[in-house]
Parts: sequence; structure tokens; C-alpha cells
Amino acid sequence: MNRYARQSILPEIGAVGQAHLANAHVLVVGAGGLGVPVLQYLAGAGVGRITLVDGDHVAVHNLHRQPLYRQDQIGQPKAQAAADALAGLNPEVRVDACREWLDPANAPALVGAADLVCDCADTFAASLILSDTCLSLGKPLVTASALALSGYAAACCAGAPSLRAIFPDLPARAATCASAGVMGPVVGAIGALQAQMALSVLLGLTPSALGQLVSLDTRSWHMGGFRFGTAPEPDRPLPFIARSQIRADDLLIDLRSEAAPFCAAARHIPPERITRLAPPAAARVVLACATGLRAHNAGQTLQSQWPGRIALLALTD
Repeated sequence: MNRYARQSILPEIGAVGQAHLANAHVLVVGAGGLGVPVLQYLAGAGVGRITLVDGDHVAVHNLHRQPLYRQDQIGQPKAQAAADALAGLNPEVRVDACREWLDPANAPALVGAADLVCDCADTFAASLILSDTCLSLGKPLVTASALALSGYAAACCAGAPSLRAIFPDLPARAATCASAGVMGPVVGAIGALQAQMALSVLLGLTPSALGQLVSLDTRSWHMGGFRFGTAPEPDRPLPFIARSQIRADDLLIDLRSEAAPFCAAARHIPPERITRLAPPAAARVVLACATGLRAHNAGQTLQSQWPGRIALLALTD
């Protein structure tokens, strides 16, 4: 019996669609709660090549929602542990494990080599970097987020609006799985939905998943969603840069109050005082914080009163 018999029998797939999946290359960024079901279902479906990017290690608190990993893998790099598990699941799939964090320096090459990107990361910076890169290169991006008892998945770029168009205004503060928690089945369901969207885009199914957001709230047992195909792109999006892309003449601002400036050349200014900054007209201001959220919001505030160049830096890389 053919490994893929139960899916290739579908008229939407068939032998041609299955061959298309076998020739596809998907970039998956993040091997955590979302990445685990995405990886399992893409590998199970026979996607020929997966590049997995994650700089984290398996931890005991991951195991309740990341069942790809075992107790004896605690401390191992997630990218390699996941690649080893997927080899046992489907040896026909090539998995390239990149034990590093995604940043604006490595994103163009990684995205450029893939047919489709799955954003399974857990920071605003990584998601926006992927969205910006996919929009620039015309590559489809399937992004998702899950927290507590709800989440969503959306298919962006490649002719559809970007993540910035869907969410032009980010919250002032945002909870994380560490602070707000998450149910394992919730993140598994969102990850499975993300994988289904990715497969649908790869197969060219109609109606297209591109331009569609689907949400799930297990507190109220409600599924929703909307089309965002006409959402406008922001006029002046603030780009992220990597540490390696800092220039000697940049004005470096560290927005964190919980840590010393990230380098000797950086000044510490809390976000609420960013309006007091009066940069030279020719300067590029680089705003840094841990996840990119404070930098993004402070950058928008500064942008409203100063027309110069602004870049963002997430200090998690």
C-alpha cells in the first residue's frame, strides 16, 4: 500500500498533486508548539524537503504541548531532535536542521530557497521579518499564533496582503505562553490548521487559502475568520535589522528597563520618553528591545514626529 494512498485518492490531490508535494521545499521557522504539528503533518503528507530553523533546546516545560520530543531529549537542540524524529516518521522526506535563530541577515537566503514558509516562531520580530521577506520575494507565508485557549492561522503574501496589513497596530504589551499559559491541544489544533493551509497553497487548491485568516476559541467553542485580500499595506513599515547590520554611525537606543544597554554605544531610553529624542536629520535610529514589540511601537511613535530613518532590533537573536 502506498504511504500516501489515503490522501492521493482525493480528487484535489491525485498522483500529480502528490508529485508536486514531493518536489516542494518548505521553510519552517520554529520547532515548538506550532512547529511540532506543522512538521509532523508536512512530513506525513510527503513534502519532499523541509528546512527547519530553531536555535532553542528541548526543555521539560515543552513536553505537554510538543509531543514530538521525549523525556530523554531534554537539553538537545530542538532542530536536530525534530529532524531525527521526522526521519523515523517518513524517511522519504529530507529535513535540514538549522540550529540558529532567524534574523534579517539570514532570512533572505532561507526564504528565497523555499517554495513556502511556515511561521511557527513565537516573537513579533520573527513573524514580521518573515512577512517582510516573503512579501519582498513573492513567497507565500502561513503564519499562526496560539495562546491560552485560542489562536489563529493565516496565509499571507505571494499576491495576498502581508502580516503587517492584517495587524497594522500591535498591542502595547503582549502575553506569552510563559506568562499566560497555553493548552496543548489548542496549539496542536492551530498548528494542524496551519499545516492544512500550507498544503492547500502548495497544491493550488481553490478557493485559495491566501488572504484568509481562521480563528479558534475553545473557551467559547467558536470558530471564525475573515478574508483580508483588500487590506492595505502600511505606508512606512519599520524594518528589522540584525546585530551584524548595525552601522558605526547608527544612533542605538535600548528601550529595555530590565537590562543594561546591549552594547557600549547604545543609550538607554524607556519607550515613554522616546518623544524627547531629537536625532540628527541624517542619522538612522535603531530601537532595540527583547522581542521587537516595544521597538515597533516606539518606532511608530517616533515616526509620527520625525521623518528620518528608523530600524528595529530584537535582542533575542
